[in-house]
Amino acid sequence: MSRLTDLIAQAKAKDPMMGADLEREFKALSSRRAFGLNFEKHRPESVELPHRPVRRGDKVHILSPRGDTTKGDQRIWTVKGFETVDGVKTAHLIERNKVEPEIKLVEVTDLVVVAEFRDKIYPGLVSTGKVENGGDKPFHSVINGENYHALKALTFTHRGKIDAIYIDPPYNTGAKDWKYNNDYVESEDLYRHSKWLAFMERRLKLARELLNPKNSVLIASIDEKEYLRLGLLLEQIFPEAKIQMVSTIIKPEGTNRTGEFSRTNEYVYFVMFGDARVKPHSDDMSGRTLNEDIKPIEWRNLRRRENTSVRAARPNQFYAVFVDKEKYNIHSVGDPIAPDVERSEVTVPENCFAIFPLKPDGTEMLWGVTPESLRNLVSSGFARVRNADKGVTKASVQYLASGTVKAIQDGKVVIEGKDYQGAVFGFFKESEVMPKTTWSKESHNAQTSGTLILSALLPNRRFPFPKSLYAVEDCLRFFVKDNKRAIVLDFFSGSGTTCHAMMLLNKQDNGERQCISITNNEVAVEEHKKLKNAKLRPGDSEWEKWGICEYITKPRISSAIRGITPLGDKIKGNYKYCEGYPMADGFAENAEFFTLTYETPIAINHNLAFSKIAPLLWIRAGSKGRRIESVHIDGWDVAETYGVILDLDKSLDFCSKVALSYEVTIAYIVTNDERRYQSVVRNLPKRVEAVRLYESYLNNFQFINGE
Repeated sequence: MSRLTDLIAQAKAKDPMMGADLEREFKALSSRRAFGLNFEKHRPESVELPHRPVRRGDKVHILSPRGDTTKGDQRIWTVKGFETVDGVKTAHLIERNKVEPEIKLVEVTDLVVVAEFRDKIYPGLVSTGKVENGGDKPFHSVINGENYHALKALTFTHRGKIDAIYIDPPYNTGAKDWKYNNDYVESEDLYRHSKWLAFMERRLKLARELLNPKNSVLIASIDEKEYLRLGLLLEQIFPEAKIQMVSTIIKPEGTNRTGEFSRTNEYVYFVMFGDARVKPHSDDMSGRTLNEDIKPIEWRNLRRRENTSVRAARPNQFYAVFVDKEKYNIHSVGDPIAPDVERSEVTVPENCFAIFPLKPDGTEMLWGVTPESLRNLVSSGFARVRNADKGVTKASVQYLASGTVKAIQDGKVVIEGKDYQGAVFGFFKESEVMPKTTWSKESHNAQTSGTLILSALLPNRRFPFPKSLYAVEDCLRFFVKDNKRAIVLDFFSGSGTTCHAMMLLNKQDNGERQCISITNNEVAVEEHKKLKNAKLRPGDSEWEKWGICEYITKPRISSAIRGITPLGDKIKGNYKYCEGYPMADGFAENAEFFTLTYETPIAINHNLAFSKIAPLLWIRAGSKGRRIESVHIDGWDVAETYGVILDLDKSLDFCSKVALSYEVTIAYIVTNDERRYQSVVRNLPKRVEAVRLYESYLNNFQFINGE
């Protein structure tokens, strides 16, 4: 039911005749259809916030008794005040939007705060853990919270800064796959499609504020239930964008449906803004044999083959190459061996074996380059060892000839990534082709490249229909391949595939792309009733541990980085289609996990909520380096990428420190005095963005809320 219908109902309760007149006019207007997609906007969504403390003035639901599995009272009440009754904190409630409202006294523990989407929110973040394995690289962020509210939080940190958005929204199958106003939308709901469109429109409008208008892309995967409506919605929200739709095979064997074609595919929309364009690729994505004109870079054997290239000819090119017995890569390169020294006398590093340039008959030959040149090739990814796992007699050293190296340096070769040894792989640019709009890739199979990968990371844990890791990587690669510091957002994160895909892409080309993943902690439908029967509620620790974020998303990303399962075992298997990186090697990446909080403007203005705002300040500055958690001791602090000042009497010290810290890009100045704020700004370097707190923060959310 739309918001307007609600208001008419309230008018009828106060004045039946006026209400009837309004209803008649509304029906006349609603029968007129403008050209384009039409749907009910519906009353603003609401979401229950079980972790939020109940405050005076809050809107709340009264929870069902523990153990009761019924839907419960869905009326919204307003908290008018509190009192203690028999040692128990209780709340005085009044029913909202009623001519003769009911009044109740209810224990606070039986209430849950309700946030409607027209309400102003003042978000904060609380860290719930982190994984650090990437040195000084920026952190990926995982935010557990209602995605609409989390998107609002990002309008403070990333307005106009997102390079790519990938989303896999609920497909609206009618099988309890998504919630609207705290309840599952089922197939018999007459407003099912309309609710879905209203749900999507609100989030896509916020996404528009986050995307970089000069060059960015929004990618959305969907199946046949809503792909037509989604296409029209995208056209209406983003009229200036170029939009294409791709059909991609995700289940080659098909899903059998009685009396219908067997479904094998789903759809992916690409919404391109500004200068964003699909980049040519080595593969046309059709699943056919690659273009015969494609010319991969050529690896040559480092051992010289001509009969004159024996050891005595050039002693400085006879030396040992040491290979790691476990990692099967080049551990190090030895120094030249004098002619009178037997190669058996060379000291071999621990857990390594030595390769020499020997013919099959044992003749001592020469390597093609000197030791120093080979060391440079190894460090650049232009040398590697092959068949090291088959032992010293089968192993061989390969390298890229000077002509290929020059072609790479001149930009004539496309480097797609690096293998587990750090050796590059790529092809000459002349072989690039434009991808087709029908994709049929073995790597996009949702079972083998989605479910099985997740099972390897999280044994004995199940998540329905995870996306193919490589399908998500391919979608984004077309747009962020040349931007190694791209910021990617997924606000329907689910199991965390998008973040995983970005880490895999970073590994291939040493990128520093960041992913912001927004998910929630909903429990699966089958778990919901079990937990209710066990007298648990959302917010209880025993309930929350089974939620998507805690049970799947966080442990998946953590396991992918560390290379071990939640039980501490090494992950079995390799990443395919990219030179077979062992999953147990993990990633040189950092990630931090957050829960969204809801603060009050009074607490923010009085600097009582700094710890909750601190992560947002750090994320806005790039999610890199140390986070400033408190500035009460000295009145100011400067971290690697930003600074915060509370005591403006110490502004000269603060500005001097900022000027010496060349990576600092933002200075947060906490003051209500415009004159003093400007005096600090004048002493800051031009490269530093000045942000006034908390005015900038509060105004940001006052401007964008209140639908």
